Amino acid sequence: MNERLLILDGNSLMNRAFYALPLLTNLEGLHTNAVYGFTNMLLKMKEEINPNYTVCTFDKKAPTFRHNEYKDYKAGRKKMPDELAEQFPVVKDLLNKLAIDIFEIEGFEADDIIGTLAKFAENKGIEVYIVTGDRDALQLATDNTKVVITKKGMSEKEVYDKNKMIEEYGITPTEFIDVKGLMGDTSDNIPGVPGIGEKTALKLIKKYKNVENVLMNIENISGKKMKENLREYSEQAIFSKKLATIMTNVPIDIDLESIKSKENFDAEAVRDLFFKLQFKSLLDKIPKVKNCKEDIKKELKVEYKNINDIKEFKKVLEKINYKKELFIIFKKLNENTYSKSGIDKIFINIDGKIYNIYIKNMVDNFGKEALDILSQIINNDDIEKISYDVKIPSTIFNKFSIKFKGIKFDVKIAAYLIDPSRGNYELETLINEYLRENISGDDEEKYAKAIFLLKDLYGILKKQIEELNMENLLYDIEIPLTGVLASMESEGFKVDSNKLEELGEKFKKEINLVQKEIYTLADEEFNVNSPKQLGKILFEKLDLPVIKKTKTGYSTNAEVLDKLSDKHPIINKITYYRQLTKLFSTYVEGLKSVVDEDGKIHSSFNQTVTATGRLSSTEPNLQNIPIKYEMGREIRKVFVPNNKDCIILSADYSQIELRVLAHIASDENLINAFKEHKDIHTKTASEVFKVPIEEVTPLMRSNAKAVNFGIVYGIGDFSLAKDLNISRKEAKEYIDTYFERYPKVKEYMEKTIEKAKKDMFVTTILNRRRFIPDIKSTNKIKKAFGERLAMNTPIQGSAADIIKMAMVNVHKKIKEKNLNSTIILQVHDELILNVYKNEVEDVKYIVKHEMENVFNLSVPLEVDLSLGDTWYDAK
Repeated sequence: MNERLLILDGNSLMNRAFYALPLLTNLEGLHTNAVYGFTNMLLKMKEEINPNYTVCTFDKKAPTFRHNEYKDYKAGRKKMPDELAEQFPVVKDLLNKLAIDIFEIEGFEADDIIGTLAKFAENKGIEVYIVTGDRDALQLATDNTKVVITKKGMSEKEVYDKNKMIEEYGITPTEFIDVKGLMGDTSDNIPGVPGIGEKTALKLIKKYKNVENVLMNIENISGKKMKENLREYSEQAIFSKKLATIMTNVPIDIDLESIKSKENFDAEAVRDLFFKLQFKSLLDKIPKVKNCKEDIKKELKVEYKNINDIKEFKKVLEKINYKKELFIIFKKLNENTYSKSGIDKIFINIDGKIYNIYIKNMVDNFGKEALDILSQIINNDDIEKISYDVKIPSTIFNKFSIKFKGIKFDVKIAAYLIDPSRGNYELETLINEYLRENISGDDEEKYAKAIFLLKDLYGILKKQIEELNMENLLYDIEIPLTGVLASMESEGFKVDSNKLEELGEKFKKEINLVQKEIYTLADEEFNVNSPKQLGKILFEKLDLPVIKKTKTGYSTNAEVLDKLSDKHPIINKITYYRQLTKLFSTYVEGLKSVVDEDGKIHSSFNQTVTATGRLSSTEPNLQNIPIKYEMGREIRKVFVPNNKDCIILSADYSQIELRVLAHIASDENLINAFKEHKDIHTKTASEVFKVPIEEVTPLMRSNAKAVNFGIVYGIGDFSLAKDLNISRKEAKEYIDTYFERYPKVKEYMEKTIEKAKKDMFVTTILNRRRFIPDIKSTNKIKKAFGERLAMNTPIQGSAADIIKMAMVNVHKKIKEKNLNSTIILQVHDELILNVYKNEVEDVKYIVKHEMENVFNLSVPLEVDLSLGDTWYDAK
């Protein structure tokens, strides 16, 4: 079997990968998508080809001999995006670490180096594989040189040798140069002959074999204009052929021994670079890199002592040094329901000694005695605890009346603050990425290794939190909030099961009624839930305009229905039907399955999910009950107080995001409107529509409200026009008038976008950070999305920070007053409390005072309070 040489066209593959993959950045904000795509292709080709020799070629910035002969060569090419340019040094560094030789020579293009290397290898009897996205390389194909062309970004490829070229194009690889001479190449600004495209050029070269023969046979070629162009531009055709010809004799020294594929590369350096670039998925694709830790040091061994006896547990308590850091993590039982959830084991690191405490067994066997010892550790401010995801154990300990105190640091929350967009904050992942350690073994071994390494992880994250100036955010808001959320999850929200059953019947009747109305409008019965049957009704029977087709037929998704909403009354009925059935399955049937044994729903509140800093709710999501239709609002009627002695209190921030905008933008007109306690939407309507306040109509106010909130979310005239069902011209006038009246708002948005482009991130008032790589995208849609995120995140994120602070303060004050009332739900700008009737006035004062005075904005924070026998009534 012949030896094989793999040649990578570095510039071409990097360019392909950059545009094929979404923009990616690492923790340092470095773009990595081109490097990632290139590396994937390199590893894939090495695996498939198993080359004996591997090289990569790059273009140099200096002009080549072609530029010297033709000053307009490659003229008009767009400048390489900065996001791509910054990745070339990285990929070259990676190639060096993989011991893959790089060839780049001033005065010559990478193509010429590729051609020279290919010819040299062929002469040595070596089989050649050229991997590129550039079809120019097809001229180099021979029986022994294969050109691998990447297609559809990087996901597909086509392999060409001489026979494949003849089969597909009807010409030899060498004749492909002549095709280029006739048709030219717009990407390289090679002129060719005007009026001759690829199809015509192929036809001529198939017949006459080369440019010179074509020019000798002009009289035999049909087409008056083509003949004229061939005569007029004959020299240009010969010159274009010369420009398109890849050189195969570049003066380079080729040492086969030097370019031999090496297995003795620095695996540890490659591993470190992959971690830095956050290419975790690529680690296992290079065996030596995957196993390099074992080459350098033995696998991490951690000794630990199992504690399953009450006397031993007491001894562990005695070993804990008060006023000193304690590293502690918890292994949860696998039960998901609140009533059955519990802690299985607790792992503690005391001065480097690891203890695995079988807490469930001991509580089962020793009851209160075991809980008392546990409480002396957990419910103790003097023991400063560094842990992971403390909200879960906090919630569980609440069931035993044990408060989790003395929490100094939570590595999960810290990692989230450092990078809120990463998605995965599992402890094993954090240890893997920050410490470069793989923790393996059974559950106990993994937890023992994790608690052993927790100190190092804490040190790194603590330093980064300090460098990013996030101490206040972590220590004063997010960590104290874990206790509030644990209390909310423990308390739960009472559900009236009878009302839930009644609501279910009401939904069924409404769904049946709407279904019959749809049948009447369609003049036949069909399966409304079937996109195929619905498509036939809408686009064949009712002859509505087809908006979009899929492989399986007509699209009837929400976007399509929205565009058809004014075409036929059946559309709005179908939209309503879909909303009803979704509400029924998710919030009527769905709620039944999550009501716990105590008759309550114990939703989970997540701190580390959203990139803006907002809390999210799951199992079930109580923050997202749609209230567009009355039937959706009715779902809130099943949520009731704990008992007859209680009532539901709703505390809702009034237009908090607009107030934050006024503060951040320092716009005097907007600030004064809030200071004067004017209705901001009415005032905006007066400004935008240029009428006195007393003449503002409800429609004007409604439209102004859309403008106000649209501005916060970076809305454009197209979207505003769609939302208000007006022309883009009118929408643009609304926005322009708004910015004329509130000029500092426009200035803020422009400055924020510019700063985000420079920094690649934005921050809230309290320095919460969000990375926005899309803002530097060359894709206009992605870039526009990034700009909207840059404008909105500081506003929405600051509002999220403020309500989190308010939750911490309200919870604290209620506990200080020894009241039994408690927060049970947060829905973005609103707090829901279960309040004992004899505590109503005290709680109302605490909630309003703490929420309105939690942060000193340049405009007053206002809170609307309301009471009710259900969540629905309180709203």
